Amino acid sequence: MIIADFLNYLQYERSRSLLTVKSYGEDLEAFEAYFKKLNCHLSWESVDSDIIRDWVESMMDKGNSATSINRRLSALRSFYRFALSRNQVRKDPAREVRGPKKAKPLPQFVKEKEMNGLLDSENWTDDYKMLRARTIIMMFYETGIRLSELTGLDDASVDFGGRQLKVLGKRNKQRVIPFGEELDETLKTFLQLRDKQVGKQSDALFLTDKGQRMKPAQVRYEVEKYLSKVSTLAKNTPHVLRHSFATAMLNHRAGLESVKKLLGHESLSTTEIYTHTTFEQLKQVYTEAHPRA
Repeated sequence: MIIADFLNYLQYERSRSLLTVKSYGEDLEAFEAYFKKLNCHLSWESVDSDIIRDWVESMMDKGNSATSINRRLSALRSFYRFALSRNQVRKDPAREVRGPKKAKPLPQFVKEKEMNGLLDSENWTDDYKMLRARTIIMMFYETGIRLSELTGLDDASVDFGGRQLKVLGKRNKQRVIPFGEELDETLKTFLQLRDKQVGKQSDALFLTDKGQRMKPAQVRYEVEKYLSKVSTLAKNTPHVLRHSFATAMLNHRAGLESVKKLLGHESLSTTEIYTHTTFEQLKQVYTEAHPRA
């Protein structure tokens, strides 16, 4: 009866859809069946927070997703708030129970052989747009900078003598990123062609054909255009190249703290997600290579 009262309240007083009412009913019946199986003398009034936590754990053990479990918990909380307001129960045991955190998806990255195939392709020409696109992609992949950081680069940001970039990151924090010989030569070639064909009308490093600083949308378009030629990912964005930089660094034995500083992360826990990516890659290699895997 207590569940029926709540469902009538949802349908007639809150005007919830029939599908929502049905889902709430199924969730509440599932919990009632659970606690009655534990002890047939238990009731909605006598259930405590520990029983609800045990229910959550049992759903996790059965492989239910965090989204599904949290949806059921939400239904239970709504039910107890209603029952408490109608004096059908004297306490709300669901209020203090927290559901499982949603697992963060692993960052998508482009494999090294795909990046090598793109950057070393013979299809690149000396055309300004193509040289600019290749330089931008190389800059993302070899430094790990963000899109906003790249479009904010000026000529003065590049120190060719020390082979390093001065980048203005989040919250106006500056960091210095080293770069290698290949990017050094590519940048110099690009700058020569840029000054010859476009001229120097701005302090910006990457200029449009009309000599203006490139906007994020323009950079994003060029990255997607060329990256999609070698990548099968659903999204081929500058951020994917940032992920690819971090993954490549860790795969080649860079320390986690060093990668954190290069990426400009505040917390090491943010950088640690890339270790999961490299471990998944390691598992795949093991499975494919070991004869008894």
